[in-house]
Amino acid sequence: MAFFTDNSTPTKAPHWPAELRASLVLGAPMVLANLAQAALSATDVALMGRLGPAALAAGALATALYHGLMIFCMGVVSATLPLVSTALGRRKRPLREVRLLMHQGLWLALWVCLPVWALLWHTEAILRAMGQSAEASAMAAEFMRTLQWALLPYLGFLVLRSLLAATGLQRWTLLVALLAIAVNAVLAWALMFGRGGLPAMGLAGAGLATTLCSLFMCGGLAAVVRWHPVLRPYHLLRTDWQVEPTRLKAMVKLGLPIGLTFAFETSIFYAAVMMMGRIGPHELAAHAVAIQIASISFMVPLSFGQVATIRVAMAHGAGRYADVARAGWSAFVLGVGFMAVMAVVMLTTPLTLVRVFMDTDLPGNAPVVALAVHFLALAALFQVVDGAQAVAAGMLRGLHDTRVPMWFAALGYWGFGIPLSALFAFGLDWGGTGVWLGLLTGLSAAAVLLTWRWWRLAHRHRHS
Repeated sequence: MAFFTDNSTPTKAPHWPAELRASLVLGAPMVLANLAQAALSATDVALMGRLGPAALAAGALATALYHGLMIFCMGVVSATLPLVSTALGRRKRPLREVRLLMHQGLWLALWVCLPVWALLWHTEAILRAMGQSAEASAMAAEFMRTLQWALLPYLGFLVLRSLLAATGLQRWTLLVALLAIAVNAVLAWALMFGRGGLPAMGLAGAGLATTLCSLFMCGGLAAVVRWHPVLRPYHLLRTDWQVEPTRLKAMVKLGLPIGLTFAFETSIFYAAVMMMGRIGPHELAAHAVAIQIASISFMVPLSFGQVATIRVAMAHGAGRYADVARAGWSAFVLGVGFMAVMAVVMLTTPLTLVRVFMDTDLPGNAPVVALAVHFLALAALFQVVDGAQAVAAGMLRGLHDTRVPMWFAALGYWGFGIPLSALFAFGLDWGGTGVWLGLLTGLSAAAVLLTWRWWRLAHRHRHS
C-alpha cells in the first residue's frame, strides 16, 4: 500500500498494519541516525574514561551543561519539522513555503545560539556557583572552551535534517551521521592523546573534535539538500534568505514551548549530575556511564516521536482527521515496546553494558563499576515511561500542540522529579539511589499527563 509520493506526501490513508509498517519504514533510518549521533557522545565518554575518573567526572559536568542548553536550542529549531510536514501534507505551493520555513529555521538557529555561547563561556563560574569543586570546574571549563562552538553547526544540521525526514530521505542523514562517527573517533583519539603528530590536548581535544565533527555533519547535509534531485527544486540555500516575520513568529510560537519542554526534561538530568557531584566522585563517574547507556536507548523512542510528528502533521495537514490517532498510536507502540525490551536488557546484562565505557577489570575502577551496575538497574525501571513521554510529546507536536505539554513537563520534572530527587538523596540519605528514584517519579508523571493529553485530542479529531 503506497503512502508516499516522490515528495513523501501521503496519498492513501493506511490501516493499522500498513500504518505500523509505514512508521517502521520511516523510523528505521531515523533510529539509526539518532543512534549514530548518540554514538558521537558515547565515543567521547569512552575516551574520557581512559583519561581517568577525574577527567570523566569533569567531562560529565561540562557535557551536562552543554547538552542542557543545546537541547533547549534543539527544541526551538525543531519547530521546523511539524511546520514543514504540515506544509507538505497540504500540498499547496509546498516548494516556496518549505524553502521559506527552512531558511527561517536556520536564522532562528543563529539567533538562539548567540546568547548560549555567551553563557557557556563562563562555565567555570557557573559550576562553582552550583557547588562543584574548583578542580572539576576548571577542567570542565577547559573542555567547554572548545566544545561550545559545535552548537551552531549542529543546530544547522538539525534544521536541514527536518526536510530530509519529512520527505523520506532520512537515509542521507544516516549516511552523514555514520561517517561522522568515524570522523569524531579519529579526531578525538588524535587530539585527546596526541596521535598523528598532534599535541595531546586532553579534554579540550574532545571538544575540538566535536566541533569539527558538527561542521562536517552540517556541511554534509547542506550538500545533500542542494544537489539531491528530489530536493533541488526547493532551491534551498540559494534564494529567499530574507527574514519572514510571519513565518518566523509562527516558528518561535511553536518552537519556544518545545524548547522549554526539552529544557524542563533535561534539567532533571542535569540536576541529577549536580547532585551526584555533591555526593562524591565515584557516584558522579558511575552516573555518567549509566546515564550514557540510558541516553543511547532513548534515541529509539525519540526517533519514533519524530516519526509521530511527521505522520500526524501530514495527516492533519491533508485533512485526514480520522487517521491522526492511528498515526500517533502506531509510533507510540513501536517506541514504548522497544523500551520495554531495553529494560530487560539493562536488568539482565548490566556489566556487559558498563564494560563498553570502562575497564571493568582495573581494580581502581571497581567502586565506580559497582555503582554503575546498580544505577543501571534503576535506569531500567524508567525505560517504559521515558519512552512514553518522548513519543507522546512527538505526537502532540504533530498537532502543533506544544504549550500545554510544556506545562505538563514543568509539573512532572520540576514539580516532582527534582524536588523528590533532592529529598530522597539528601533528606532521606539515600544517596545516588534517591537521585535515580526521583528521576523515575518525574518521568512517570510527565508520561501519564502527556499520554492523557494525546488521548483527548486524538479522540476529538477522530470524531471531527
